[in-house]
Amino acid sequence: MALHELCRDPESQTNQSPTLYYDDSTKTYLLQSWKVTDFERLLSIAVPEHETVVEFPARLLPLFPDGSAGDIRCVCHRKDRGEDGKSTSGA
Repeated sequence: MALHELCRDPESQTNQSPTLYYDDSTKTYLLQSWKVTDFERLLSIAVPEHETVVEFPARLLPLFPDGSAGDIRCVCHRKDRGEDGKSTSGA
């Protein structure tokens, strides 16, 4: 098993989290983020005993990989994108 760090919240100042990882042996993603502990919020979600709920800032979602053509890299790590995840081609 090899976990690959794909991207971190560029605005995080505490523990450099949230962070997205890819597990190449299971072909799944792991998201290290803030655990939801607010009981009222959790009541509105059916969460099985073997699962948990985490939240992350919306600014991170555009950086997630889209999975096309097996590309697991986050947007900010692709050659056609800058560190901010925006296109460098001028398009």
